[in-house]
Amino acid sequence: MALSLADLKTLYAFNAWARGRMLEAVAALDEAAYRRDLGNSFGSVHGTVVHILGAEEIWLKRWHGESPPALVSPDAFASLGDVRRRWEALEGELTRFLGGLTEDAVLRVFHYRDTRGKAYATPLWQMMQHVVNHSSYHRGQVTTLLRQLGAKPVATDLIAYYRQQAGQDKPS
Repeated sequence: MALSLADLKTLYAFNAWARGRMLEAVAALDEAAYRRDLGNSFGSVHGTVVHILGAEEIWLKRWHGESPPALVSPDAFASLGDVRRRWEALEGELTRFLGGLTEDAVLRVFHYRDTRGKAYATPLWQMMQHVVNHSSYHRGQVTTLLRQLGAKPVATDLIAYYRQQAGQDKPS
């Protein structure tokens, strides 16, 4: 069963909320901790955060008919501030993309190539759902990295978002 446009808009509002909370927690790190290689999938907090950004960016490009051969490199960003600025711009693009969608559009099948060149055809709603799920997975890795660095992680669970939206909980 396909997700509705309203469902996707809710997921993307959640994703932006969770991203903001994650970036605030990450901002408490000093530069050395932010870039310390902890042996994670993407090495450091920096590498993991840039991976999330890069994945969100590449999927939006696919929805615009492009098939980029690679994600953006962590080396493209001198600081967390640079990452945040790029994400703010991306968030604007995502908001415009979501605003232009219709219920029929979320069912459209997109043809694209992954970063290895393999061809796929996938309905938009599945790709959009995947992006939020992918980001959530890697935000969980950032939580673990923050703990390893002795920093305080924050809740970015979907239920925490729903509770806050309902006025039941204030973010901690």
